[in-house]
Amino acid sequence: MRSSPVYRMATVRFVLAIFILILGGAASADEDSLVSASAEPSGVSGPDYTGPSAGSDECDPEMVGFELVTGWVYTDPANMLDSIPGTLMLTDCLETCQANDSCQAVNYETGLCVLFGSNADNNPGALSQSQFPVFTIYAQKSCLSVKPCERAWCIDRVQGHRLQGHTKRNVAASSRQHCLELCLGEREFLCRSANYENSTKTCELSDMDRLTVAGSGAFQTANGFDYLENHCVEEPMKLCEFKKLTGRILKTVDSVYQDVGSADECRELCLNSPFRCHTYDYGDTGDMVCRLSHHSRATLTDIQEPYLDVPEGSSYELSSCYNVTIDCQAGQMVAHIQTSKLFNGKIYAKGSPNSCVEDVKSDLEFELRMAYDDLECNIRQQGLGRYMNDIVIQHHDTIVTSSDLGLAITCLYDLTNKTVSNEVDLGVHGEITPALSEEVIVDSPNVAMKITDRSGNDVVRSAEVGDPLALKFQILNPNSPYEIFVRELVAMDGVDSSEIELIDARGCPTDHLIMGPLYKLPTTGKILLSHFDAFKFPSSEVVQFRALVTPCMPSCEPVQCDQEESTGDLRSVISFGRRRRRAASQSRDDLLVVQSIQITDKFGFERDGKTGNATATKDTIFVESEAVNGICINLGEAIVAGTVFLVAQIAIIAAWTFTWQRRRQILKHQEALSVSVSVPGMHAGIPGRADSLCKLYDAGYSRRF
Repeated sequence: MRSSPVYRMATVRFVLAIFILILGGAASADEDSLVSASAEPSGVSGPDYTGPSAGSDECDPEMVGFELVTGWVYTDPANMLDSIPGTLMLTDCLETCQANDSCQAVNYETGLCVLFGSNADNNPGALSQSQFPVFTIYAQKSCLSVKPCERAWCIDRVQGHRLQGHTKRNVAASSRQHCLELCLGEREFLCRSANYENSTKTCELSDMDRLTVAGSGAFQTANGFDYLENHCVEEPMKLCEFKKLTGRILKTVDSVYQDVGSADECRELCLNSPFRCHTYDYGDTGDMVCRLSHHSRATLTDIQEPYLDVPEGSSYELSSCYNVTIDCQAGQMVAHIQTSKLFNGKIYAKGSPNSCVEDVKSDLEFELRMAYDDLECNIRQQGLGRYMNDIVIQHHDTIVTSSDLGLAITCLYDLTNKTVSNEVDLGVHGEITPALSEEVIVDSPNVAMKITDRSGNDVVRSAEVGDPLALKFQILNPNSPYEIFVRELVAMDGVDSSEIELIDARGCPTDHLIMGPLYKLPTTGKILLSHFDAFKFPSSEVVQFRALVTPCMPSCEPVQCDQEESTGDLRSVISFGRRRRRAASQSRDDLLVVQSIQITDKFGFERDGKTGNATATKDTIFVESEAVNGICINLGEAIVAGTVFLVAQIAIIAAWTFTWQRRRQILKHQEALSVSVSVPGMHAGIPGRADSLCKLYDAGYSRRF
């Protein structure tokens, strides 16, 4: 294939596209570049178009929609209308076709748009695969019976595939277009995708798609099926997280923007694009060049080598987005969360991960209810009618990672009973929390465990959750005849003894998203490194690592580990975690190495109450919501106030009792004094002084003592 004319011509197309990206100019292109590929019948979809022509007078322009097929090219030289080199936007290509009544379909590659007066439904044998060295996008114009959305296209189609296990309803459909119209017009539930079986005319409607179930393995090959994905679905777009894919960029993209000032501006272009953008890269194909695509790894499983290896480049892939609304009720505040990908984890009030918590299992929508009289939920009152709390959306069941979100939420109760808004959307700003790590040398004669940067050179003294780190195992004596391998690496909570296994007994990572495989430095076999992102347990600031380290001689044999990609595919990786067989005389006992790390969870929540409405710090989102109903009493604070009042009353009573007892003692003392003074007067015939003193006491002078 690589020596064929088709391959050479495709390579020229790819080089031309890259040249256009770098120079930003309109380059000339071979007009036949997208129409001369070898045509092989697809054998999947036959002619099933039943409506009026998309370009005819019978079709309302508002009812015209496009259906995209990625990795396929349409070949019909006799009906080619135009070839437009230098086209850097798929949307421009589709708008050109929509404005041309004769256009029924287009081929698009980055830098080239070709228009046709026919389509693959009328000529199915003209549609063939085109995926290497770059993939082509085929778009077909249709006249729909359901009004499509305002986006550039409404359906993504994948031939020979289906989404299994998520069917909501089976209906009969006369054609593939009828099936996609049923999905677009569904009102009982949100139809995200449909499977159409050509032989039985069966349409399977689903509330899931490739993105919501990414990594589950539900998207599979299936002969005789067409997978139809609804591109008109409104995804949550407020709190969005992008994952960095280092060393690769997409070969074909939907949009290319030039003179973009920064990567952040490129990210905003992706979030506000006229299509569902899921990947962007910046500055890898030219200075200040931003490229966007609706594809991601989850939607490219059927494409051969969709990425170009660029060691210095990076792509940013949309992992998940969240919309959060706050419902302020009479006795509780409720946080509602909607996500774009099935969520497994928990949501809890900060400081109470085990008592004020909701566990979530494979849901797109979930909530946390926090009653004002529930002391476990830590709701704080600040001023009249203002209640605040901090919540955490945690993806992992046990530990806090960089993917987690910290939210500061506020309910404002208008005690004058004015009608106000009670829902506020949140937006994310910043990453999660600084962390502190300290190096501890284990009590071992020759092996040390340290936390370093990814290269293994610098010991890290402080970090933030999500920072790229490495766990380093090193034989301290460089002249030692042994090498080492590591197994049974465990991270433990310093408070309640919770623990998770990071490296199993075979030496393989249990979850590659938390801890990577162990590998040797190329310069020495005395050091092993394992990459991970800083994390912590939600109930403690102490994380303790414990591992078994075994020397082996003369070298350690690696183990093959299966690592699951986000698409559900398994990839084999090497980890130095299996002991090489050796004679009994060479064996040594395992060494238990332990290290404790202090990691501080600082979501950046304001504690002094000076945060304004809907403001945000670097790491935390602050949201206020106002409630319509009137007086709201915090029972917990009422109990505390009552207790303080009772204690004050008891103190007053005790002080009064002490004063009264003291006065009685003084009175007794004065009476005794008056008796001793009056006795001499009686013997001398002098009037008694006791009577005079008694008169003084009776007159109130005793109260002056």
